[in-house]
Amino acid sequence: MEDAKKYIQAFLSQNKIEITPSKLSLFDDFIANEENINSVKIIQENQKMIMANWKLKTRIDDILLQLVSLPNGTVNKKYETKLDFIKLGWNDVIYSEVKDLENSGLEFNNEEELIFGTPVISGDLKIKLLFRIEGELEDSILNEKIITIIINPDPKSLWKDIESDKNDSYWKEDNVAIASDFLNKKIVIASKRGRSHANAGSFRDDDFAFKNINDTGWSVICVADGAGGYPLTRQGSKLACDSIIKYFEESFNEEYLKEFDETLLNHYNKTDEDSSKKISHFVYNNLSKAAHFAHKQIEEFAVKSEKQLKDFHSTLIFALVKKYDFGYAILTFGVGDCPIGLLNKDLTEIKLMNWLDVGEFGGGTRFITMSEIFQSDKFSTRFGFKLVEDFSYLMLMTDGIYDPKFVVEANLEKIEKWNEFLEDLKGKNEDNCKVDFNKENSEIANQLSTWMDFWNPGNHDDRTLAIIY
Repeated sequence: MEDAKKYIQAFLSQNKIEITPSKLSLFDDFIANEENINSVKIIQENQKMIMANWKLKTRIDDILLQLVSLPNGTVNKKYETKLDFIKLGWNDVIYSEVKDLENSGLEFNNEEELIFGTPVISGDLKIKLLFRIEGELEDSILNEKIITIIINPDPKSLWKDIESDKNDSYWKEDNVAIASDFLNKKIVIASKRGRSHANAGSFRDDDFAFKNINDTGWSVICVADGAGGYPLTRQGSKLACDSIIKYFEESFNEEYLKEFDETLLNHYNKTDEDSSKKISHFVYNNLSKAAHFAHKQIEEFAVKSEKQLKDFHSTLIFALVKKYDFGYAILTFGVGDCPIGLLNKDLTEIKLMNWLDVGEFGGGTRFITMSEIFQSDKFSTRFGFKLVEDFSYLMLMTDGIYDPKFVVEANLEKIEKWNEFLEDLKGKNEDNCKVDFNKENSEIANQLSTWMDFWNPGNHDDRTLAIIY
């Protein structure tokens, strides 16, 4: 009754009705009336209901107006994000479901509040969140909130793949992959035209060649990268590789190599104190002649074609390998920014068999077509030699592989980076592309070629990778 009295007093006062002393007795009788007390109760309950309804409506409106920012997705790339009701402050949401994900490639796990899947369409994906909050009736119409997820197109799909002109005088296949024997080991090589070239319908500038010179027991592998910005570099890289093979086929014979075989044996047995000097002399003498032969072959071709030599600019790396009873002799040469890496048998050491023309020249790569490299006082440092009992991998690559996978030159001398690279090759990558180095695997060339389609923003150059394993 006291509550009713206060309420009626306030109500009368709001309506400017004053209870005079002469009316106090009458007012007491008025508020003691059961009907008036019940009326006050009904009014107060209605007020509470109105207030509750208002709070419910404003709460729903707050949720509807609240900005929800979900991470962008990409077509064909796995997507997962949590629609975290707790973090969003939606603790009072007692029921929810997500609609309009059909045909998007995405799903919603209501229990874990996860949106996940692989988007198949790009654009602004408008998803519908249906929800009910605490205080709403069980059979009430669900509230509807639109949440946008921006799905970006697959970057790969934005690149064209225009075939190069097969009628061109210096045409070469856009993509090549082969696997074969290399001494008692296996070799797999893939060379792929870069997306930047494919997008313009231009040519693959990289090239490679290898040969088992069976009469001598030596095998040679070479890789070259034609310089971007010059018109005939695709032919320059081809000439460079073909010339190296030709040189060693013609110049290496058993009689000529017999003395070197003996020198290596004495070096292994440590019975000749001058063996290191003899080896260095042999490596320098023969590999420098081979490199110079490649230079001259390209030069002669340029003259005959009435072109400038610089039009054929190309890097060049190559390795000569022979298996002896006591191990493998590996001889290397390199000009340009393409590395040669030798991994030991248990993958605990990496030997970078050449230095790269990147640091000293401020990023200015040198090419086999430049006569200055033969006159430089550092020319002798372009050669490498290693005698090992065995090895796991010998790899030669162009910068289309080196740049995205190793990023900086210093990483080429870190065994952990090479092991990461191997794990990548073996399937630890976004595309789950795997190269199986089982020697019985007949699909390895195709696998390596597929792996080389990896996406790396800003790196769309030709890619060539040769692996002896």
